[in-house]
Amino acid sequence: MQGLIVDWGGVLTMPIHTAIASWLKVTGVDRDHYGAVVRRWVEPLPGDISPVHRLERGEIAVEDFEHLLSAALAQEGSTVEAQGLIGQMFADLAIYEDSMTSMVTRAHAAGVRTALLSNSWGNDYDRTDWDQMFDAVVISGEVGMRKPERGIFDLALDRIGLPAAECVFIDDVPDNIEAAVEAGLVGIVHRTFDETAGELAALFPGAGWIHQRIH
Repeated sequence: MQGLIVDWGGVLTMPIHTAIASWLKVTGVDRDHYGAVVRRWVEPLPGDISPVHRLERGEIAVEDFEHLLSAALAQEGSTVEAQGLIGQMFADLAIYEDSMTSMVTRAHAAGVRTALLSNSWGNDYDRTDWDQMFDAVVISGEVGMRKPERGIFDLALDRIGLPAAECVFIDDVPDNIEAAVEAGLVGIVHRTFDETAGELAALFPGAGWIHQRIH
């Protein structure tokens, strides 16, 4: 293996459901109301247009999505202000998960080709030190494609400059991993650092950057 491609939210950050739970508690939005809206939008029925998919591809503005989400939640029975909604929802994701980010940084320093491949809800990323972590960055809203679409994996491979069979992709969403495997990459569903590090150790034998600590 020569390449390591990683997701952002839920891999380099805390689990997304943890961040959302914090936002639900602060705003008082009912968990079931939020879940009902997001399920309809993340897995739309055939023929339905998903605001989530459109946002992730950069086809609608964040402000327009915020109004759509606020209105949909209101129909379920939860009221929340539209303005600034996305920033509030993902506020806790600004805190990077040190073990994973450190490992990616070490891999990059060791000569492994590294890339970020993220579906964005238009939320801002703290890109500090990204030049020390990644050789390439692919953000869905900036390229007009989203995971699990095949094209976005092909683009990430093109930017990292490696064939699919030489790259490992890490994501916390099983459907995205399935799509990556279909595209020829080796996939790891991320649950914990220790599990992911163990799978990487089998794929990169003798790689000190996996468990090494920075002093």
